Amino acid sequence: MVKVGILGYGTVGSGVVEVLHTNSESIAKKVGDTLNVKHILDLRDFPGDPVQEIITHDYNDILNDNTIDVVVEVMGGINPAYTFVKQALESGKSVCTSNKELVAAHGGELMALAK
Repeated sequence: MVKVGILGYGTVGSGVVEVLHTNSESIAKKVGDTLNVKHILDLRDFPGDPVQEIITHDYNDILNDNTIDVVVEVMGGINPAYTFVKQALESGKSVCTSNKELVAAHGGELMALAK
């Protein structure tokens, strides 16, 4: 099982969760393993939303969880996204981002870390 941590649960983050859930069987066939969202980082709570039980307000819950393989950054902006992505890469996690501003400002450095 591939465990995922998602940074941000706005429009894009909630869409990522929905796509992973809706297409879980198809993704598992293509990946060769199931994906499980273990934590979602957000400043807000989402009472009544099924993800509420996996919402965290502390990035360290994702960074220090050695079972999380992939971090999906969909927070937007440069900070704190840059710090979080850099720390995730340094800890050996794979990172996926939709953050064009972050990639434009720090893409070369982050790609070097990813290697």
